[in-house]
Amino acid sequence: MKDGVTNMKFVAGEVKDLKIAYIGGGSRGWAWGLMSDLASEEQLSGTVKLYDIDFQAAKDNKIIGNSISNMENVKGVWKYEAVNSLREALIGADFVIISILPGTFDEMKSDVHAPEKFGIYQSVGDTTGPGGVIRGLRTIPMYVEIAKSIKKYSPDAWIINYTNPMALCTRTLYKVFPDIKAFGCCHEVFGTQKLLANMLHDMEGIEMPERNEIKVNVLGINHFTWIDKASYKGEDLIPLYRKFVDKYYEDGFEDDNKGHWMNDSFASANRVKFDLFKRYGIIAAAGDRHLAEFVPNTWYLKDPETVKSWKFGLTAVDWRIKDLENRLKKSKSYISDEEKFVLKQTGEEGVHQIKALLGLGDIVTNINIPNRGQISGLPLGAIVETNALLRKDSISPINAGNLPSNVNGLVLRNLMNTETIIEASLSKNLKLAYNAFVNDPLVTIGLRESKDLFDEMIYNTKEYLKMY
Repeated sequence: MKDGVTNMKFVAGEVKDLKIAYIGGGSRGWAWGLMSDLASEEQLSGTVKLYDIDFQAAKDNKIIGNSISNMENVKGVWKYEAVNSLREALIGADFVIISILPGTFDEMKSDVHAPEKFGIYQSVGDTTGPGGVIRGLRTIPMYVEIAKSIKKYSPDAWIINYTNPMALCTRTLYKVFPDIKAFGCCHEVFGTQKLLANMLHDMEGIEMPERNEIKVNVLGINHFTWIDKASYKGEDLIPLYRKFVDKYYEDGFEDDNKGHWMNDSFASANRVKFDLFKRYGIIAAAGDRHLAEFVPNTWYLKDPETVKSWKFGLTAVDWRIKDLENRLKKSKSYISDEEKFVLKQTGEEGVHQIKALLGLGDIVTNINIPNRGQISGLPLGAIVETNALLRKDSISPINAGNLPSNVNGLVLRNLMNTETIIEASLSKNLKLAYNAFVNDPLVTIGLRESKDLFDEMIYNTKEYLKMY
């Protein structure tokens, strides 16, 4: 390893002195979740270096993380350090976790809400749609810098990406550093596994299975994933799912443990998922808010009334700003010890994936990696989401087969747009970026209007596009 060596030690089924670099380590959400998951894992211990352009946020999380390590009920003890540079974070790292916000909420407001003046509504705006395109253009230069730094300072480390646009970020890492060992993680498929578990309880009276007891074949691209095979204890679940969809198609189905779709920005009644199953005969495996953005806007996002009829919501950026304010207050409470941090496992698989790559137990799970033939009908090298086997220092994608041609066409259009956005950014070609913008399924306005919208949104994010 250049400029640094790893000092992790394997002792009686445990790994000590593990070094993790957290890029975006000032996060008040993902970072806390990682801290909680690491503290709950008895086989791992070591150091987490927190790097964030907001150094104060990283320093705050250093205090919170170290206070967690001093709690009586922790199983894994970690030392948290806030560092000032990517170099300092990456040297000697065994694993690198990337979870950043590309830009500020001002840029995100433009991503999500500027298109509304032209009748274009987005339920998330971070992966596809006009918002996803513009977010991608400002994210790629950041990932170019990150990839170059990883190549220089920690070329042998495993890289786990959580940032959206997931496929675009992961693809950029490989474009800049082809030998990088990177993969992207997303929990959207987990929600569909939980839905299938709820289905078994509702339709068959079976006590709620654990999510990982629902075996699924995953194929597609991030946030537009599909399941063509699903089983529980060897039983094919597709026929039962067909009956389940028929039963709840009109009214929708909600997990009682979640908020109602009318008052929870992240909840839905799964009606989009059900409708896509009726159209194509395979299970759409992401949440409704994401799925709706990958198809023509007239289907589910024509206007707020249409969205409401499909029983999901448009996540306003003002809500995200208010949510951050609440998390900042919570951060201050943790730091001042007015509020005690409660250890709670997140359900994410990052720590389990780290263990598997260290040789502490194999795991099969869905991840985003380059297509090496695990999905036929999609370009080799493109970032796709399928199951893969993770074991000691190895990731082996599992052959997922191919999507039905009618679904493959939808996926391919979005996937190729991602390739165009990356090419546009790396070549600093805004004309090519506009081609991707106007080709997006949600951009159904005229060429003159679409150019006006593109120019406005580019102007609103110009601080992150100075290289053009």
